[in-house]
Amino acid sequence: MSTLAGAVTCALALVTGTAAAASAAPIDQTPSLAEAKVDPVAWTPCNPDPTKPDPGIYDCAVYPVPLDYDKPSGEKVGIAMMRRRASDPSKRIGSLFLNPGGPGGSGYLWATTARFGTEVQSKFDLVGFDPRGVARSNPLKCFKTQEDADAVTNRMVGVPVTKAEINETLDADQDYTDACSKNAGPLIEHMSTINVVRDLDRMRRAVGDAQLTFAGFSYGTLIGSTYANMYPNKVRAIIVDGNVDPNLRLHNGLEYDRQRANGFELALDEFLKRCQTAGAPRCAFGEGDTRAKFDQLRDHLRTSPITLPNGSKVTLSSFTGEVASALYSQAKLAPLAKSLQATYQVFQKPAAAALLAPQANVSDEDANLLSVDVPRTALREAPVDSEYTADDSYMAVNCQDKPYPSNDRVFANAAKAWEKEMPTFGRYQAFDAPACASWPAPARDAERFSGPWNKKTSNTVMVIGNLYDPATQYKFAQRMQQELGNAVLVSVDSIEHCAVGRSQALNKMVTRYLVDGTAPAAGQLLKPDAEIFPAV
Repeated sequence: MSTLAGAVTCALALVTGTAAAASAAPIDQTPSLAEAKVDPVAWTPCNPDPTKPDPGIYDCAVYPVPLDYDKPSGEKVGIAMMRRRASDPSKRIGSLFLNPGGPGGSGYLWATTARFGTEVQSKFDLVGFDPRGVARSNPLKCFKTQEDADAVTNRMVGVPVTKAEINETLDADQDYTDACSKNAGPLIEHMSTINVVRDLDRMRRAVGDAQLTFAGFSYGTLIGSTYANMYPNKVRAIIVDGNVDPNLRLHNGLEYDRQRANGFELALDEFLKRCQTAGAPRCAFGEGDTRAKFDQLRDHLRTSPITLPNGSKVTLSSFTGEVASALYSQAKLAPLAKSLQATYQVFQKPAAAALLAPQANVSDEDANLLSVDVPRTALREAPVDSEYTADDSYMAVNCQDKPYPSNDRVFANAAKAWEKEMPTFGRYQAFDAPACASWPAPARDAERFSGPWNKKTSNTVMVIGNLYDPATQYKFAQRMQQELGNAVLVSVDSIEHCAVGRSQALNKMVTRYLVDGTAPAAGQLLKPDAEIFPAV
């Protein structure tokens, strides 16, 4: 539905192992007598990548949970789970549950991650899972075939500007929600985060842990913070990285999205400033006034695409989406600078587009990253119907969690106002959720957890925030720490979505917190290990 949505899952780097520490005493593996008993997970050995030899350390399962928790003995949905068994069973502490974000991000293969280092891997079973309605877990689908989906989504413009584009996009959103109402089934009524958290607590009991150890990224921070307030006495260690503002998100979806757009603007502005400071050739876009050059490109694309030498076109939608996507990962920022410079040179000299400035070290291929292919559907026959392989969990969760107006024209009006304040991402973000206006199971009718958020948890929650996180701006991390009843904030001076894996100092804190339960000292500001624009 949107590049912002698709890119929300954090792209995290490998976390190096820390020095071995004294073994922590395992947590009590016997669930409290006050808790209702649940069936244990029926694990079966599995190979996460059948194209490679089986490492023999993984198990998989599909764990049944109630579709509707008001009817616990009724219909069930299956939650797909994978675990990587602790490499040192004699020192095993428990299970570390992982969620990558989204909503709609698949966490199943996160059991294979090495992000948490060898000490964590030796003492915890790493457990990844697809939340209800996502990927392998009873995926919620609004379409029967890919062709049905394309017929609707291809009419949506990522950044609609003209009246015709706006009207067609809103009409397509209405057709989308009509399809969801027709095809999604009863699961669509039970996709709010409160149900994901209930599933998580049931899985926690099913693996035998008395308390939860969890790491959630991006939207996963809403899962973690909701758990902390629904089950405050069951918190062993919860890491939330790339934080949402739970209170705002659950009370005013439109205002949350406006502030989210501002986070992208702040990250973009910092990227352009650091590019200007580094200068060319360290930053390929660093010659001249980077802000003025960027604004020239964006403002031109509002009315006309830029045609590249190979015939492909950079449009306002493709440009905005690719810039947003690049801001999610520090590793993509130097390539983004090349793409911007190559596109700018084409824009400046369309008649001599192939003559790129040698000092910029950019090429036509760099510019192509900001383009979309010219449609060529007329040159091929219509294919036979194919299965719809995606799912629609992103909208299903957001529309149930976040209250929105029921009039979709509100989004078009918001786009006009937000664009004045946030010229690059305001209009883009405003059109992320018009479907929620007509969603068949909206937040106003849904069972959902909307607070309070200040329950005192049995152990401290570790909140991590980047100063220039585009998707979940730093103020959200500050508010998360303030809203929770027992939390500490660690900050990282980085332009990126989520921070775990980018700083060895942070990695050590994460390991000690997970293994020993030692919360980091408050008020720390860390630096990432890598530079955005290293010396050439």
